[in-house]
Amino acid sequence: MKKTAVLLIAAVMSTLGVLAQAEDSKLGVTVDVTYVSRYIWRGFDIYANNYSAIQPSIDIDFYGSGFCMNVWWSRANGSRFESNEEIDYTLYYCNSLFKDESYATEYTIGWIYYSYPDQPPSAANMQEVYTTFSWPNICPAGLVPCYTIVSTWPAESESDISDYAGWLHIFGLCYNLTVPGFLPKTKEQILHLCAETIYNDSAYGSAIDHDWSHAVFGISTSFNLSDNLSFTPGFYYQSSWDDSVNDSDEYWTRLSLTYTF
Repeated sequence: MKKTAVLLIAAVMSTLGVLAQAEDSKLGVTVDVTYVSRYIWRGFDIYANNYSAIQPSIDIDFYGSGFCMNVWWSRANGSRFESNEEIDYTLYYCNSLFKDESYATEYTIGWIYYSYPDQPPSAANMQEVYTTFSWPNICPAGLVPCYTIVSTWPAESESDISDYAGWLHIFGLCYNLTVPGFLPKTKEQILHLCAETIYNDSAYGSAIDHDWSHAVFGISTSFNLSDNLSFTPGFYYQSSWDDSVNDSDEYWTRLSLTYTF
């Protein structure tokens, strides 16, 4: 963990040193506080018996360079999950290729460190690297396909979760539907429709099947409360296919308050 923290700090400072020389640049900061009625992640029900959670985060965009950093926290709204408090650290880079073509490709490359402060690092801490591709122009009807590949492994060499190393393949499809505005003086409202399915290839334990684990369907929309403040409600449903990941279907709501400056 100490070595990872040193590398993280060195990477951030190096990036800041280079980017500080850029002209007309601005550091972007986004603060978000999200309530979820259930914490469902990669198909798993993280807090058993459907406990809700508060999940704040801060995201830093380094001067529009594409380099970003995120710190995300999850805490259950219940007294039984103190040891499951989670803090995740992410470094990622976003860019695009073939911008004016029908096959324009947007991509994100990232690294995540999953930590649980109330447990020893060898008990549950994990790392992953991922790459996400999306193709916003490929479908004239407005459908946007995306694909994410994830490699995950224990953060410690002698870990209690030594069998968690593996791969995930995530396939998604999104669509923005424009409808009449819901609020006075709002001409239109954009509904974000999304669906994704995951193939789990040995990630998160030897008891997990190599199989298609589930599909998630969601709908959300954002309301601008001021120039920098927005509120985004969402509803999601999971069709669970593999009992080794989740033996029941899930549904949950998500309420996010986001401030950007």
